[in-house]
Amino acid sequence: MRLTFKLFLFLVALFTFNDASFSLSDYQIKNICKKERRKLICIKNLQEKRSNLQKGNPIEIPVIPFKGN
Repeated sequence: MRLTFKLFLFLVALFTFNDASFSLSDYQIKNICKKERRKLICIKNLQEKRSNLQKGNPIEIPVIPFKGN
């Protein structure tokens, strides 16, 4: 009984935690870049990062520090 339960939990975890990555669509990229000063450069950079992500290459994600009161 315990063995089947552990096997079941292992299979559930195996199928729920897969290596799928969800990249931005063209519409989402345009919405993000419409506030930027240089829209075309922003769109080009995000599309290049999306391409690298889909190929499996690592990408850099900038981290903006939080400035509290």
